[in-house]
Amino acid sequence: MKTDNKLKKSGLGAKASRRVSNLIVYIVLIAITVVWLFPFFGLVMESFKVNTTAMDGELFPTKFGFDNYVRLFKETDFLKWFKNTAIMGIATAVFQTLFVLSMSYTLSRLRFKMRKPLMNFMLILGMFPGFLTMILIYKVFSDLGLTMEMAPLGLIIVYCASSGMGYYISKGFFDTIPKTLDEAARVDGATRLQVFYKVIMPLSGSIVIYTILMGFMAPWGDFMLASYLIHENSVGMSVAVGMFEWTSKTMLNTNYTMFCAAGVIVAVPVTAVFLALQKYYVEGVTGGAVKG
Repeated sequence: MKTDNKLKKSGLGAKASRRVSNLIVYIVLIAITVVWLFPFFGLVMESFKVNTTAMDGELFPTKFGFDNYVRLFKETDFLKWFKNTAIMGIATAVFQTLFVLSMSYTLSRLRFKMRKPLMNFMLILGMFPGFLTMILIYKVFSDLGLTMEMAPLGLIIVYCASSGMGYYISKGFFDTIPKTLDEAARVDGATRLQVFYKVIMPLSGSIVIYTILMGFMAPWGDFMLASYLIHENSVGMSVAVGMFEWTSKTMLNTNYTMFCAAGVIVAVPVTAVFLALQKYYVEGVTGGAVKG
């Protein structure tokens, strides 16, 4: 009886300590969430301020309105910038996904000479920052007429050209799929291309969506290379470059609240896509995080 009582007490103690630890974890997570969301909340509040264009130090507007959003679409080329960025995001997502998955499947399934050195070379090459080649990229693209108003097309080419080197996560995911499936399909007469599209792709929904998500988000946040190719040409601007023009000392005081409104609009598609595909994003990362 004494032993049973001790076990019951220890069980209750374990449950109580588990509840306390869970409560502490929840409190910490809630605090982190509040800190993380506070800047975005402030951005939204600033975007709805009326009769002010500069920073006034007040978090909540005294009067709500959509004046900044109306100004954004009537007085600026923001809609054109948004369209350019959306086109780049969709095109990059499509082509980058094709290149990355093709390269990943090839390195996962095929065995050929120089395979390991090629993988190591791409790994080392990917460690160098991309801006080291910006002068050369600008020179080549300038000669081809892919700068200024044609910069969106040039940026799509840049985003997709070296995307195959980002094979690590996708290859790790393909390594987890049994090769016996490929062998069975090959015995039945399927080609490598048919095995890839008809056997492997239906089993790889999470990594496909993960790759699409990464490709779509890249153009929305890119500023350095985009500003270099666009070179202050409003016709070919992306939202990042266009909005940066409003942060100068001469323009920020008159365009601050409109800048906040633009930030809210830019955040909506990226946030919506990420939240909708978050499940697949996590599955793709965890599924590809294996030794290959």
